[in-house]
Amino acid sequence: MESVVLKSVIALTALAAAFGAVLAVASRIFAVYRDPRVGQILECLPNANCGGCGFPGCQAYAEAAVARGEPPAACPPGGEEVARKVAEILGADVGEHVRKVAVVHCKGGRSTSVQSIDYEGIRDCRAAILVGGHPKACVFGCLGLGTCAAVCPFDAIELDDEGVVQVDIEKCTGCGKCVEACPVNIIELVPVDMKVHIRCSSHDKGKKAKSVCDVACIGCQMCVKKCPSEAIHMEDNLAVIDYEKCTNCGVCAAVCPTNAIIDDVQKRPVALIGSKCEGVGECAKVCPVKAISGEEGERHEVDREKCIGCGLCLDACPTRAITMVGALGLQKGRN
Repeated sequence: MESVVLKSVIALTALAAAFGAVLAVASRIFAVYRDPRVGQILECLPNANCGGCGFPGCQAYAEAAVARGEPPAACPPGGEEVARKVAEILGADVGEHVRKVAVVHCKGGRSTSVQSIDYEGIRDCRAAILVGGHPKACVFGCLGLGTCAAVCPFDAIELDDEGVVQVDIEKCTGCGKCVEACPVNIIELVPVDMKVHIRCSSHDKGKKAKSVCDVACIGCQMCVKKCPSEAIHMEDNLAVIDYEKCTNCGVCAAVCPTNAIIDDVQKRPVALIGSKCEGVGECAKVCPVKAISGEEGERHEVDREKCIGCGLCLDACPTRAITMVGALGLQKGRN
């Protein structure tokens, strides 16, 4: 009996050793090489798996960065610091990193826009659209049900008391989750240093747009005419900003009759006309808000309450008598 047991143990041990040897050989033959840089990059990433880089998650991006040379600055939440670390691991240049944040092109709240129905379905913008439950008379506007806020992994979006979406640019990483979730496509990622935005998406003609929303773009083209950098154009009755041309001067926001354009510059400088002024009047001619006045041949004055600090007068003054002051102290003077 003992010999049978002993033989069984020896046989099983031999089989185990044989299978182990086969597995060891197989593991070497069929081994898949994993570049250690993938793991190093993963350690640098915030691992939010937000998809802002264009990949399903951080793992997929790390593998693509190593295998296909995806740019180090592709991770929006990581920002410049992560881009620098990834570039070091890959031995590549960081490249240009422009931080972007979400901008919602609608500011029509309950008190400023006509509510067409009392929607009582699922509190999800996509669900409301599927059943034709847009609560606003403006079919181009924000539904105000907060789907963008729900999908934001960084708590950067919330609805105010008016049902208007507000984005906290300090928290926003530009991952694009809200852009993908919005069923009416009114959210855009723009460079964080751009401070002037058209908060409307209506393509209705002026009279109709105004009838359903007090803060709608009515297609008057005043912003187009007054923009000194030609950064605004019309697309199907709606004003659109070319952010590559925009200088944040704020002129468009100042002249917009419906306040559809917002200027997020917290504080602007104002023009100060010095003693060199000869009263030529070129400054008054270019001022978009008529903040400058004076008789010909006499020193002109600036209405500080009206001045928006756009600087157009600064460039127009032939005697270099104007200086921009305030906001952060002395801003600039023309040499």
